[in-house]
Amino acid sequence: MVYHLKLLFNALASEEKRPSLGVDIISLNGKWQLMNSNSSVSVSADVPGCVHTTLQRQGFISQDPYYRFNDLAYRWISLDNWTYTTSFSVPSHVRGKGKAVLVFEGVDTVSTISLNGLTIGKTDNMFRRYDFDVTGLLKDEENVLQVWIMSAVTYASQRSHAHTEYRVPPDCPPPVQKGECHVNFIRKAQSSFSWDWGPSFPTLGIWKGVRLEVFNTSRVLSYTTSPKYDSEHSSWTVEVELFFDVFVASKGLVHLSIPLLQSEAEFQLSLTPGQSKKSFVLHVSLWWPFGHGEQFLYYLTIDVSLEGGETFNVAFRTVELVQEPIPSSPGLSFYFRINGKPIFLKGSNWIPVHAFQDQVTTDMITILLRSAQKANMNALRVWGGGVYEQDIFYSLCDMYGIMIWQDFMFACALYPTEKDFIQTVREEVTQQVRRLKSHPSVVIWSGNNENEAAIATDWFNIPVTVRPLYVKDYVHLYVENIRDIVLQEDSTRPFLVSSPTNGVESEKEGWVAKDPYDPHYGDTHFYSYYKDCWDWTAFPRTRFASEYGFQSWPSLSTLSKVSVSSDWDFSSNFSAHRQHHEYGNQQMLKQAELHYILPNSTDPLQKYRDTIYITQVMQAQCVKIQTEFYRRSRSDIVEGKGHTMGTLYWQLNDIWQGPSWSSVEFGGKWKMLHYWATDFYAPILSAGVEDKGDLLIYGVSDSHSETHNVKLHSWSSFNAVCSLESNVTTIKAGGSTLVFQHSISALLTQCGNCTRRSCIVTFHLSSPEGQMISPHNHIFLSSPRYAEGLQKPNITLVLKNFFVTLHCSFPAVYVWLDVDNIPGHFDVNGFLMLSKKSTVIFGAWRPTTAEEITSNLHITSLRDVY
Repeated sequence: MVYHLKLLFNALASEEKRPSLGVDIISLNGKWQLMNSNSSVSVSADVPGCVHTTLQRQGFISQDPYYRFNDLAYRWISLDNWTYTTSFSVPSHVRGKGKAVLVFEGVDTVSTISLNGLTIGKTDNMFRRYDFDVTGLLKDEENVLQVWIMSAVTYASQRSHAHTEYRVPPDCPPPVQKGECHVNFIRKAQSSFSWDWGPSFPTLGIWKGVRLEVFNTSRVLSYTTSPKYDSEHSSWTVEVELFFDVFVASKGLVHLSIPLLQSEAEFQLSLTPGQSKKSFVLHVSLWWPFGHGEQFLYYLTIDVSLEGGETFNVAFRTVELVQEPIPSSPGLSFYFRINGKPIFLKGSNWIPVHAFQDQVTTDMITILLRSAQKANMNALRVWGGGVYEQDIFYSLCDMYGIMIWQDFMFACALYPTEKDFIQTVREEVTQQVRRLKSHPSVVIWSGNNENEAAIATDWFNIPVTVRPLYVKDYVHLYVENIRDIVLQEDSTRPFLVSSPTNGVESEKEGWVAKDPYDPHYGDTHFYSYYKDCWDWTAFPRTRFASEYGFQSWPSLSTLSKVSVSSDWDFSSNFSAHRQHHEYGNQQMLKQAELHYILPNSTDPLQKYRDTIYITQVMQAQCVKIQTEFYRRSRSDIVEGKGHTMGTLYWQLNDIWQGPSWSSVEFGGKWKMLHYWATDFYAPILSAGVEDKGDLLIYGVSDSHSETHNVKLHSWSSFNAVCSLESNVTTIKAGGSTLVFQHSISALLTQCGNCTRRSCIVTFHLSSPEGQMISPHNHIFLSSPRYAEGLQKPNITLVLKNFFVTLHCSFPAVYVWLDVDNIPGHFDVNGFLMLSKKSTVIFGAWRPTTAEEITSNLHITSLRDVY
């Protein structure tokens, strides 16, 4: 249900009775001229846009910057300085108004801006809006606006070398990333200088809109809504903040109404130069995360002039980050309570959708967010090395019920604390909080990614004698400035200084804990590539897992867009170049080899396809095992550890076509991991594990009574060797419950013709009436590489109306359907096929035909790769 909430401001009357009350807005978006430093390049450019995209569109660079080794070949673009120029005229009735302001929503990054040959200002922060007063500078006819942009690489280097008192590490990224140095000295997407999953493209450009605003009385700079619940009166106080640029003192009326509730009120408004804030009391319905209730959104209309107003959604919910003692456990809890209800966060981490932000479309964002919701996710963490996302991202998250953990854009580094750096950060934080605080999906602010851990565990080899200096800088930046601003601007959400962190315990220890990875407190990041990922005992039994994961390669159809056939080999230069994580390719195959026979086809192309497949199998299985461990640990306290209340695996999406930890490839194609996430994030989950010779199966659910059905299947037959059913068990609300326990040796004996190597265990939850209410799940009793009786399944298919009916001769493991470049996804994929026939459905994202699907469809199972 959606209510129409209207907030109307009468046309404001100035005390000087000026004749025109509105704001005239002249967009300066569109065609500009772009030139490099020596004028050897001069092309037409789109604004918003960036230099790389412009040069490609104009044919100055002939290939996609993502193609093969072009991140190195086009490095010269980022090392040059560039100038954008445009001209515009202003109607006489507009020039006659009292004040004129040039608004730049986003410049990437360091620039000097001039109007008609006169410098009007400078920029040094990609994440800020800049307003420049140009009153009296506009000409009667043509006005020339010029934006000179300095190389971000050069600027960062100069700032670093000017910081002579002490070093601010890291200086450069690891060589395997092929990146640029000193990114921590510039307020720009930190990953633009390279990361372990992405390229180095230190972009330059006017990446957001430009406009001229001319007015007599006042203009609205921004507005926010802060819902606050009054438990004593069971009502909401909604603080509506409007920030004005007032040229002349003004008076008016505020009209507030919720038509559906027949509620309205009118208030006097008096504006003086500065800012104004009014509060109103509303009784409304709550916004809930996906899977826990409805997403009630209200239409809020703000009208500050005769010309009309603006409408946006607003919703009301409470959020608390609960850190309190837990019985039988040292340390503190760490979980989110939404509208008074504890919520287990299920999701992933979000990185920039593209290296060139002007190429990020609403469709790209929508596909990724819908994919997250379809995988039963209710949360995403906007990671601190990228960008604060577009408005549409947060609006869609409001609609889809996806909670956002919002990092500020600082990651894996220490940062300078000079006055000008701190000042631009303060403005950045203020603007971003005001922009995003009205979104109910944003449930927490976090100061940085891994910077507390960097100091605490000495990533940068800082001598003990000077460590206090770096701690002081850390506290000054994140606590005395960022935290201080957030608490002033938004009292409705929790704030964490870092991630991972021990939360309030870190605060007690002076904001940098001795061990920020302590599982008794806060959140943890955990990666282990050489240990066997099937060994669940090696995972930290943490309060909240905000990062963990394993790499895989994307599909050949995704890679083929940026490569040639000679690249399609794991020993090729392309495969080495695209891998930005040290030893990443070797780690994937070593981990896979622990449990699977590696592909051995004599056909090089087939071997390459099969190797991609086996990395995705490995990734899906590893993340599944770890996620199920965390989900079943939500109710457990073992040796003082547990009560896990969130899992955000690393990472949801990709920035380009290459190996990474993502579950969705660049372009939106689902990896096997994402298909599996729909099951391991299901609202009702059955999860199995072997512990001390016993098979344990847990039910994870909000509140249900279920029967548990357990079957053993032989690899050599479609018929279950035996079937067991547990007693009806009530699974605790908002928790996990052990619903089945049986000695594995006794189970194998009981089932007759079964050994660990010849059989697999499958299970699911059923209602008392026998209806299956959880996804099918399974557990291997030995590694599939040692499976006995597993044969090539000889899968064939029949396609009709997007229904793919598969037939096989023998049971098949991890059946994978790939339709190359046809966008869309199957309803299931990467599954066990334990029957002779199975039907899956393909949902296309564009018009296609059965013939096209059939001609592009590849089917692979585990036994097919060796």
